[in-house]
Amino acid sequence: MQRHRVGEVARDVRTDRIGVVMAVVGGRTYLRPLGGGREWETAADDVVPVPPHEELSARLAVANARSRSERR
Repeated sequence: MQRHRVGEVARDVRTDRIGVVMAVVGGRTYLRPLGGGREWETAADDVVPVPPHEELSARLAVANARSRSERR
């Protein structure tokens, strides 16, 4: 079982979602979407670190979506 640090950006391979690690309890990892929102829980073995270029791309997508919604 791989341990993840709180605050680390990681991918849930089961759902292919990227989020920030909020907590690791037992064999479960709790993630929150980069743009905020509802946490989800997954098995710690289903979570892998995100390479820096993927994290940047995901953060940029969140910023662009936020920018588009503010213009309306």
